[in-house]
Amino acid sequence: MWRSCLRLRGGGRHLLNSPRGGLTASEGPGPKPPAHARAYAPPAAERKRFYQNVSITEGEGGFEINLDHRKLRTPQAKLFTVPSEALAVAVATEWDSQQDTIKTYTMHLTTLCNTSLDNPTQRDKDQLIWAAAKFLDTDTVCCRVEEPETLVELQRNEWDPVIGWAERRYGVKIGSSTSIMGPSIPARTQEVLVSHLASYNMWALQGIEFVVSQLKSMVLTLGLIDVHLTVEQAVLLSRLEEAFQIQKWGNVEWAHDYELQDLQARTAAGALFVHLCSESSAVKHKLLQGRHGFEPWSGKIPHAAEQLSPCATATEPARLEPLLHNKRSHGNEKPTHRNEE
Repeated sequence: MWRSCLRLRGGGRHLLNSPRGGLTASEGPGPKPPAHARAYAPPAAERKRFYQNVSITEGEGGFEINLDHRKLRTPQAKLFTVPSEALAVAVATEWDSQQDTIKTYTMHLTTLCNTSLDNPTQRDKDQLIWAAAKFLDTDTVCCRVEEPETLVELQRNEWDPVIGWAERRYGVKIGSSTSIMGPSIPARTQEVLVSHLASYNMWALQGIEFVVSQLKSMVLTLGLIDVHLTVEQAVLLSRLEEAFQIQKWGNVEWAHDYELQDLQARTAAGALFVHLCSESSAVKHKLLQGRHGFEPWSGKIPHAAEQLSPCATATEPARLEPLLHNKRSHGNEKPTHRNEE
């Protein structure tokens, strides 16, 4: 089934939640299970909150998260350390926002950090890059239908501008196709985009590959990371056919609404993770003054991540409105490469 979305009036709202929670590890009361048993075993859906305070300390390997006097650890029992203080604040916010129970499935930034630290699939940088780049061959916005005509027109009006932006932005040819084999992506396009991805560090690549796998689209992911699209726009565009079918046949609130909001949360957290791992940032005031007490912080966060908050609430599903056009300009700017950190 094709994915779904539509342009949002006035550029849309900036969302941010977090990607579906993976595996978190912390030291709580009771004996520790063996490392091999702890490593990426499916966690319980919820567990009782065992800590009162969350704090951040700077160690030799980066910034650490403390739950009371215990240091947070990964599923493979490694010390949980992140490269930037802003990312540490975002992760600490996830832990501090838990109520009586710990809902690991809502802690997507923690999950991404665990994956980056443990690297459970043992992938190197080249493998991460190709894991993301391979989606170009079956990119959501490049694979089109031949009928019905209304959906054909919808895809053309909503997806073509995004493809056009990416082609101008990176100086490549992407195109689209109705073939079951997908579009034929030129070798040079692959080379340019692979080179662009190579400019990111390993942590940021984990986030990029995560977002690409959520949206099933390299083009939409690049638009989101480059702040050409908002999270809500990228998600809705990735679900264009589903939104079309919902408009025609109706919405199943408990299923479609949950799926949309969950995808928004995952995508938003992945985008935030990329920005917090890609740029240098500093937090001058420690947050976490108690279980629910956060003081304002005066640190500078990356420009692109300013509007992304890990605690934001996913909005209600946007209605499918016919052919609302994004007023963002489609500039001819060229991509800039980030230095390895």
